[in-house]
Amino acid sequence: MGQTQYSIRTVGMVVVAMFLIVGGDAAATVLTGAGFPQTFVAWTRFALAAVLLAPFCGLQRAELRLFLDWRLTLRAALIVGGIVCILTALKTEPMANVFGGFFVGPVVSYFLSAVLLGERITLARTVLLLVSFAGVLLVVRPGFGMTPGMGFAILAGCFHGSYLVATRWLAGSFRPRFLLLSQLGIGALMLIPFAITSLPEVTVSVVGLITISALGSAAGNLLLVLVNRTTPAGVIAPLIYSQLLAAMIIGLAVFGQWPDAISLVGLVVIMAAGASSVWFAGRGR
Repeated sequence: MGQTQYSIRTVGMVVVAMFLIVGGDAAATVLTGAGFPQTFVAWTRFALAAVLLAPFCGLQRAELRLFLDWRLTLRAALIVGGIVCILTALKTEPMANVFGGFFVGPVVSYFLSAVLLGERITLARTVLLLVSFAGVLLVVRPGFGMTPGMGFAILAGCFHGSYLVATRWLAGSFRPRFLLLSQLGIGALMLIPFAITSLPEVTVSVVGLITISALGSAAGNLLLVLVNRTTPAGVIAPLIYSQLLAAMIIGLAVFGQWPDAISLVGLVVIMAAGASSVWFAGRGR
């Protein structure tokens, strides 16, 4: 794939990934609403996905020592931080609003990928990303009733934007399936000390929700790893805006939530600016 041409297949993979990840977050939100700590829910997501996907990741003996690579540990820590923060935000805030605040992430990813990876910055895309950030401010409303939950949403976005850059950084050095397995395995180990607390009763429906949460997140992130092998992080970042549409649709369908007027304007600004940025990226501008 050339630097200025990005296929419909790439766009489709990222959009599907976003719906899978948001679906997993919706299942996790139901669990936290039932009294399960967000650290436990995050741990089950990492641990179960690692167990279920390990047989399909083609792990080789020579790769075992790579789990000690500090770069993989850093990348896993970023996604762990992002997931714990977003699950914390979803406990108290509407799903669409949380993902609106979370969308500081593409701005972080865009500029970090330029500073750390030397990827190209253009005036048009920079302006559009800053416009999208203005949309984030409409949703978050800092200084005008901003809640702790929205603060966690912003922190989750910062973690995730950094994670996207780390994924792009490492995508050429490790197999995609190994990257996914390392993320899941290291993440599960990191969360164990925080996951063992007093828990409500585990039922068949709870196990089902845990499975949906784990597999939705794992499948979505695997698609992102595959796309990152051939597509710059600065291009993938705007495509992540489709997650907002997923959050609005799933939030309405599962929780009956819909953003208020100001938040809805902010969400529309974010999506419009993101879509325009994709258009400019496809033309190398």
